[in-house]
Amino acid sequence: QVQLVESGGGLVQAGGSLKLSCAASGDTFSSYTMGWFRQAPGKERSVVAVISWSGSSTYYADSVKGRFTISRDNAKNTVYLQTDSLMPEDTAVYYCAAARKWATRHQAYDYWGQGTQVTVSS
Repeated sequence: QVQLVESGGGLVQAGGSLKLSCAASGDTFSSYTMGWFRQAPGKERSVVAVISWSGSSTYYADSVKGRFTISRDNAKNTVYLQTDSLMPEDTAVYYCAAARKWATRHQAYDYWGQGTQVTVSS
């Protein structure tokens, strides 16, 4: 079992930045692939970024490449999502999730946080 708690969301103007954090507790955090997903009203949950257990491999959705950076600190049991050059279309609830194997599909993730709202004004 892994418990995940996101923080760092908020209201920001277009072009601004936010750093999201996800603190994990419970099972061995360093053995899990970690992902950030987002869901806007009326839309399906979609992948934003994924990082392997060691941090050596990452994946980004095309829509965020070059603007967002995923990282992790296994000593602190925390995964981060640095979001830069934010656009109104980035507005969504952002969730972190843990999976036992590498995956980019949300259906493959076993544990989820409660989400943090990111709102980007134009």
